Amino acid sequence: MIKVLLAEDDRNLGNVLKSYLEAKGYNTTLCINGQEAFNAFREDHYDFCVIDVMMPVKDGFTLAREIRQINRAVPLLFLTAKSMHEDKLKGFELGADDYITKPFSMEELLVRMQAILRRSAPGKAAAQHQYRIGDFTFDYNRQVLKKGDAEQKLTSKESELLKLLCQNINDVLDRSHALKKIWFDDSYFNARSMDVYVTRLRKYLKDDPRIELINVHGIGFKLLVNDD
Repeated sequence: MIKVLLAEDDRNLGNVLKSYLEAKGYNTTLCINGQEAFNAFREDHYDFCVIDVMMPVKDGFTLAREIRQINRAVPLLFLTAKSMHEDKLKGFELGADDYITKPFSMEELLVRMQAILRRSAPGKAAAQHQYRIGDFTFDYNRQVLKKGDAEQKLTSKESELLKLLCQNINDVLDRSHALKKIWFDDSYFNARSMDVYVTRLRKYLKDDPRIELINVHGIGFKLLVNDD
């Protein structure tokens, strides 16, 4: 059974979401502030985190940052009452996999959670998906980018984006195609959030000077590897 950490300071909403998720087969722990949620995460294993941004004691962004220091791979989904793009971009920069703006339907929350879990499920494919990128090895199933003995654990969206880039290595990855494949629509905000992930992948790959991850203006991105 998938274990969900739900951090929501509105007790009524939290109890409704907890009951709904448990009815759908998710073992759900409800915490009413960020510190309580962080304590729970340190003491137990969770497969998914649903985090409200605005919480007392410790806000959702701080909680996500501290969770990512412990586990870079556990899926994170933000609940936010704000519509400001800057807040949502900040969430993606902290390693969130998705967000949903209040008010929302429980069915939409469940669909988004299921989509993230499908993308991040280990061992889902029968064969391993491994790619060689210069001096790096990318293991899509394990969501790990490795160079020598150093391993960089990737989030599910980082893994999905890097996989698409690897499948189009030395060729252009169309921005709209990537957005629809990973974010399910090519809105302006999703395009901005994808730019954040491209910047992070570029940072991970910078130790090999033969690798370039470039923007192709108006079209998309290109992962270039000079093997000469």
